Amino acid sequence: MKLRQKIIFLAIVPLILALCAIALAVRHQAISLGQQQRATIQAAYLASKEAELKHYVALATRSIAHLYDSGRNDPATLDEAKAILGKLSYGDDGYFFIYDMQGKSLMHPRQPELVGQDLWDMKDANGSLTIQHLIERARSGGGFERYLWEKPSSHHVAPKLGYVVALPNWGWMLGTGIYLDDVDEALNQIDAQVSGNIRNTMWWITAIAILSALAVGVSGLVLNISEHRVADAKLKVLAQRVVRSQEEERARLSRDLHDGISQWLVSIKLQIEAAIAKLDSGPQQIAAARATFERTAGQLNDVLGEVRRISHDLRPAILDDLGLAAALEHLTHEWLEHAGIPIAFKHTGSTDGMPAVANTVLFRIAQEALTNIARHSQATQINVLLQGDAQAITLTVQDNGVGFDVDQIDGNPKRGIGLRNMVERLEAIGGTLRVSSTAAGTTVLATIPNNLPQ
Repeated sequence: MKLRQKIIFLAIVPLILALCAIALAVRHQAISLGQQQRATIQAAYLASKEAELKHYVALATRSIAHLYDSGRNDPATLDEAKAILGKLSYGDDGYFFIYDMQGKSLMHPRQPELVGQDLWDMKDANGSLTIQHLIERARSGGGFERYLWEKPSSHHVAPKLGYVVALPNWGWMLGTGIYLDDVDEALNQIDAQVSGNIRNTMWWITAIAILSALAVGVSGLVLNISEHRVADAKLKVLAQRVVRSQEEERARLSRDLHDGISQWLVSIKLQIEAAIAKLDSGPQQIAAARATFERTAGQLNDVLGEVRRISHDLRPAILDDLGLAAALEHLTHEWLEHAGIPIAFKHTGSTDGMPAVANTVLFRIAQEALTNIARHSQATQINVLLQGDAQAITLTVQDNGVGFDVDQIDGNPKRGIGLRNMVERLEAIGGTLRVSSTAAGTTVLATIPNNLPQ
């Protein structure tokens, strides 16, 4: 996987993970709010039903209060009270029932077949002793009881909330109840609505995640294309600079060969021919010919020195044989002889582990920096420092010349070619170049990390 693809991947993955975390948090929060909403609605609904049941039972007791308060408990009075209560109803499934304290059904207008039966041991579908629990609730002063009972309108067993009170003078338990299947249905609708909202929210978050990932991917693709174009443009510029540098080097080498070696060789050739002619002229010319040959031999030594200088400029053999420090020390000695500017070289640490390409780059940077000093700085002192440690190799070239405006040179495409060449050489192998210049002098600092492949 390429670096740009890794960057895009590392941008998309945290985005997706963040949206997933948000989705989980939203889902958890929505479920919690839904449960709270359900509990609140259920509590409010049951509270209203409980108040309604109390009201119904209070109406029922008032409807027979004149009989109950009369103190009579003869069968005629009891039958009249049963008749009054049997006629009271509300809705399709709202009715009143009466049991004695031993669990015998005395009145049940919707299920008359139960009247007269002993239901003390009757259990509902959950195994609960329904009548016993209702009677216990009535004896304790009255109250609410949940149980399962057949719903008259549907003939299906449904959950029911009953409210019972005791009529101790007659030994009765009077009660009524409201079936809760409607409540459960309403609550189930709320649950379904909450689940639907959560599902829609998850779909929205998923869509946002997909669109965001696509946006990052498309942006990365556009950036990749743009970077490719920039890289291609830089590569073209770099190729042009390489070609220009090669041509400049060839032109310099051509000038050195033409202006120096070529002219010397022509002069030597002419002198040798003249000396040979003198040898043929007679004994008296032999001494003159000998002097000519000696002078020619001296010029040949000069030619050999020039050849060594050109060869050294192209690729110093000492750099490969003895290393960077020795090559830089030799360069500074030659520089002192050639330019006449005092120069000091110092070497600290170890630079033996550097690959050949790094040694070559630092040597060329030293050459370029010294050439710039000779051309522009008007310096009277130069210091070259080579430092090596476990992290990096550092080359510092410092002079006390007049300095220059670094920003202006960097912004001018027709100037600062040498500096740009230094930067490009270092960047090609992972190094950095820092140049600082004031009226008191200029410092060129080249750094190459020590982790370069050999």
